[in-house]
Amino acid sequence: MDELAIAGPDLLGPLFYGETAPRLFSDVARLQAMLDFEAALARAEAGVGIIPATAVEPVAAQCRAELYDIAALARATATAGNPAIPMVKALTEKVKARDAEAARYVHWGATSQDVIDTGLVLQLRQLLDLLEADLGRLSAALAKLADEHRRTPMVGRTWLQHALPVTLGLKAAGWLDVIERHRLRLQEIRPRLLVLQFGGAAGTLAALGDRGLAVADALAVELKLAAPVLPWHTARDRLVEFGCWLGLLTGSLGKVAGDVALMMQTDVAEAFEPAGPGRGGSSTMPHKRNPVTGAVVLAAATRAPQLVATLLAGMNQQHERGLGGWHAEWVALPEVAQLTAGALAHMAETMTGLEIDAARMRSNLDATNGLIMAEAVMMALGAKMGRLAAHDHVEECCRRAASENRHLRDVLAGDDEIMKHLSAAELDRLFDPLNYIGAAPDMVERALAARRKQD
Repeated sequence: MDELAIAGPDLLGPLFYGETAPRLFSDVARLQAMLDFEAALARAEAGVGIIPATAVEPVAAQCRAELYDIAALARATATAGNPAIPMVKALTEKVKARDAEAARYVHWGATSQDVIDTGLVLQLRQLLDLLEADLGRLSAALAKLADEHRRTPMVGRTWLQHALPVTLGLKAAGWLDVIERHRLRLQEIRPRLLVLQFGGAAGTLAALGDRGLAVADALAVELKLAAPVLPWHTARDRLVEFGCWLGLLTGSLGKVAGDVALMMQTDVAEAFEPAGPGRGGSSTMPHKRNPVTGAVVLAAATRAPQLVATLLAGMNQQHERGLGGWHAEWVALPEVAQLTAGALAHMAETMTGLEIDAARMRSNLDATNGLIMAEAVMMALGAKMGRLAAHDHVEECCRRAASENRHLRDVLAGDDEIMKHLSAAELDRLFDPLNYIGAAPDMVERALAARRKQD
């Protein structure tokens, strides 16, 4: 098998990462981001008068990833210890072939970490745009679901058991509320994350004399990044904060995916991921309809915490430039970023086309022969005979209903003590799930109002 075949398309990439994020973190994209730094550095330094203006065009002209042999750079990286060293060498050689004088000023006053960190920030800026768009899609889908089903009753489940009636709208509003907090967090993180890294060999910009900060400010303008107060070679909180946000979002998506997968079980059958040719099938069982999004998102939620832990562990970096912790970020952060982007894209698509069976939701409320309404009866009785006495009496009726396989309403109607306090009409009202959803519709409205305010 030749080298190109070995390094071909990732068989699992589209499933776990989606189509766009892998392009943002491909070898070509990583290389181009570093080359963008070098071109911007030349422009900034020429503008400040550090290098001749005539050097800019020869340098910038060679800052195109397609001009480079990435496989050769990869082999050289294994020896050099980071990809910037062989890239700068290759760039210098290409510029020298065209303009020997301009080649003298390639990478002037910068260090490898400046190139790699700023290149990563440029890649993350594109990722933020992708994430914000998909978060917006997911938020809109959840808001629509919450609004349309604010009074659609369904079983509320605690400890995986039937608890009380809730509404699908309330469940969706709960998902929405979390996503809105993640959207707000991302807005807050963006200005802290999109910051230039430029400090030279030891963070002093000494190679640029008394014009180091002027070059840094000009470089930030060139790249449309914020200029930091100080270089952040060993202060990794910006990147790690974003990594933690990715972990938080992926965990929240896992909760939603898990809920939908449980609702999609054959025995529950209340909601389904969108159907499509070849989606969620089985290699042997023609009838299967598997939760693809559930599998992908839960897999991401399983992997993300360990990747985020790597980023957190790597914060302990030594002195002015770190050893090992910085290097661990190179794989861990792009990996968790792609996992999150893929999970988010899957979830946005799924919630936009989620299929709901409201009739099945209603029938599932009766699966326990009315036991799910026991608290409603207990509270009504408690107002007349005391809560504890009512609890004990209704609990005994529940045991009888279960052992005799009878509907709880029928058992209650045959209990003289209970019928002293409740009429048949009151029992009918108490066994209507929509009469015991509490503030659910109002809570849905509060979630929708909060979203409108944030938008």
